[in-house]
Amino acid sequence: MKSYLAKISLFIIIGAFISSCNSIKRVKDGELLLVNNNLTVNDENSNDPNALSQMYQKPNSRFLNYPLRLNIYNLAGLNPDSTFQAWLDRNPNRKPRLHKRYSKKQVREMRNYKLGFNNWLKKTGEAPVIIDDKKTKKTTNRLKVYYQNKGYFNAKANYEIIPSEKEKRASIDYTVTTGNPYFLDSLQVQISSPDLDSIYNLHKDKSILKQGKQYNTGDFYNERERLTVLFRNSGIYNFQLNSIKPTVGIDSSSADRDYKLPVLLKINNLRERKNDTIVETEYKVHRVKKVNIYTDYTFANSRSKYIDSITYKNYTIYSNDKLRFRPKAITDAIFINPGEVYRDNDRSLTYKHISNLRTFKYPTIQYQYENDSLTDLVTNIYLTPRKKFSLGFDIDVTHSNIQDYGFSFSTSLISRNVFRGAETLEISARGTLGASKDVADSEDQFFNISEIGADIRLNFPRFFFPFNTDKIIPKYMLPTTVLSLGTSVQQNIGLDRQTFTGLIRYNWTPSKKNSFNLELFNLQFIRNLNASNYFNVYQSSYDRLNGVAQSSNYIADDASLNIANGETDQFIEDVISNNFAVTANELSTVLSVEQRQFRLTQDNLIASSKINFLHNNKENISDNTFFQFRTELELAGNLLSTIANVANLEKDARGKNKLFGVPYSQYVKTEFDFIKHWELSGKQDVLAFRSFFGIAIPYGNSENIPFARSYFGGGSNDNRAWSAYQLGPGRSASVLDFNEANLKMTFNLEYRFDLVGSFKGAFFADAGNIWNVFDDIEDEEREFNGLESLQDIALGTGFGIRYDFSFFVLRFDVGFKTYDPAYPIGNRWFKDYNFGNAVYNIGINYPF
Repeated sequence: MKSYLAKISLFIIIGAFISSCNSIKRVKDGELLLVNNNLTVNDENSNDPNALSQMYQKPNSRFLNYPLRLNIYNLAGLNPDSTFQAWLDRNPNRKPRLHKRYSKKQVREMRNYKLGFNNWLKKTGEAPVIIDDKKTKKTTNRLKVYYQNKGYFNAKANYEIIPSEKEKRASIDYTVTTGNPYFLDSLQVQISSPDLDSIYNLHKDKSILKQGKQYNTGDFYNERERLTVLFRNSGIYNFQLNSIKPTVGIDSSSADRDYKLPVLLKINNLRERKNDTIVETEYKVHRVKKVNIYTDYTFANSRSKYIDSITYKNYTIYSNDKLRFRPKAITDAIFINPGEVYRDNDRSLTYKHISNLRTFKYPTIQYQYENDSLTDLVTNIYLTPRKKFSLGFDIDVTHSNIQDYGFSFSTSLISRNVFRGAETLEISARGTLGASKDVADSEDQFFNISEIGADIRLNFPRFFFPFNTDKIIPKYMLPTTVLSLGTSVQQNIGLDRQTFTGLIRYNWTPSKKNSFNLELFNLQFIRNLNASNYFNVYQSSYDRLNGVAQSSNYIADDASLNIANGETDQFIEDVISNNFAVTANELSTVLSVEQRQFRLTQDNLIASSKINFLHNNKENISDNTFFQFRTELELAGNLLSTIANVANLEKDARGKNKLFGVPYSQYVKTEFDFIKHWELSGKQDVLAFRSFFGIAIPYGNSENIPFARSYFGGGSNDNRAWSAYQLGPGRSASVLDFNEANLKMTFNLEYRFDLVGSFKGAFFADAGNIWNVFDDIEDEEREFNGLESLQDIALGTGFGIRYDFSFFVLRFDVGFKTYDPAYPIGNRWFKDYNFGNAVYNIGINYPF
């Protein structure tokens, strides 16, 4: 009862605070608070975001239709310093009493704190937007110009201030009459330079300015940009944007107006100031005559004489010491080729590829004319090598389902230019010390879990392949190769787990928006050498199982299951095979223990190949309107199956082939992931959508998918109304510790918006589930059975608060079970829709 009274009191206090806030507290007599902007174009309401962005004044932002930031600002005092002093002087005894209790410095700190808090309120809040006649007239003129730039040269704009029924508030109605639009007619081109003229005519079909197109000032800016990029990538090294002069002819006095505009596009020669004279020079195509590469450039040796040089494929490579790099490794990253015409793109690609080598700092590329030539260029590329070796160290605090507390540490050594081809070798070692109440330890040591491992990784800035792949994957696609080996050993938890991994991966980027990732070979081997010791190690699992055996009268109340004699495993087998009857709750406990045991003691041998494609059209970090598509195909076990057909491999009790004592996995897996963002009214108001579909089908040597490759539902990046592994499969009631399956379908929708300062808000809806299909599970509640299974898609809704640290976002989400398929049909909506059953998620960055 006290809890409810506290909650009621809190809501009353919050309500009183909100109701006491006065939006017009800082609005003086004779002023009007702007509450709305209305735009009417040709007698129709317009929501054109570009037109609305022309307005100099916009109403104060609102959260759930409440001016939160305005009222926060209104809480601040106008003159906090004088207010504090008046508070001191109001009571004659107050100041002496404060000075008696506190020092003068402490009283000054009280004043500074009040001033600081007051400034925080002003900075976090938002000053009231007072209607300004000058800004309103400027907005009207901007709207007129905006529509004129879209071809409505006769556009007219007016405004009217409409007082609100509420005190000191008003809206502004802007009215625009566009008139008829103008269209481009004939396009005449005058180019002074013959070289420019030839280049233009080769690409004139791509011109943005076309006859019959409605006039748009932006098209002229875009055409100038297009031509500048074209010329500077066609040999015109010194081309200037201001050489392009488009003009439009219009006779506004013509009585017989046809709304057609003749266009003249003039491209003048280069005009430069030399001394006090303007000199005009005809644009010419430039060629790169020489390319000099300085491989160990520093400011200290910039004036030194280079003692070593070599010519390779018309490149001249210099070094202050003996050349440490194979010439091909350097020139493969250079796209500026001697004898070819100058191109801006070649310079950009060279910057990008040299940086990608991870061997040099950001390069410097300079051009100069050769001797007295006006068209031959010499390119000087200055490279500053990074240190040969670098050492890193890291330590983390960890927590997991198995490990209550843990400390992990790692160290890594990076060696650059290992084989003189800009290769990078990374050797790392890691270790973990942890504590788990599950682990039986007679000595009761706090740190009773440990692991040690090592990895070696070799990166090649090219494809490491038996034959040349340059014609298939050109070097501009940034081809790279990663070879990796890793191993780890756990001699801590009594299971003596050994792990080995191996990887051969190729990456390439055909364009800015597209990238490929091919894992030619990915090996994962996990083996538990002492799996029979599980119940000795995980005492809590044993206690749960033993409790069920006692309560079900499988054993006496004062007896215990004998681990050494296999009684624990026999009891599980009897319950699961229905040889011994237990209640539904007891069955759930046994299944949970058995599933946890299986997952923590499962041996895995996965040898797979995988290809991944990613398309992302996001232009930059501030682009809030984009989409991303990712798809992936993985095949596992086929190579090992071929070996098994030739070699006489050992088989297990189910007739499955074993290698190194472990049955290998065989399956095909594919995924499709689509993300779309829309920018709404404000720059930070974003609607984000995600859809995901994935399926893994076992065949051949496997009847199910290994845990490491299966799907799970729930968690901070999935359906946030369920904890990770607690959703599904299907309409099953999540009785296991690790609920997973081999088919997954997910849909997410999230509306993101600004709150106060760096705080952001979000409302979200997450739908989806996991199912078993084409595997050895025969439970109808878990299986996917076509369209009828779609009614088992779970729905979670909720809200979130985020804090933007600029370099990452800290996220807190609250998810409510809105539609829970674990309940019978017709009784699934809003069953556990409350804070007591909500799931609270903490995450880093946005979920999609």
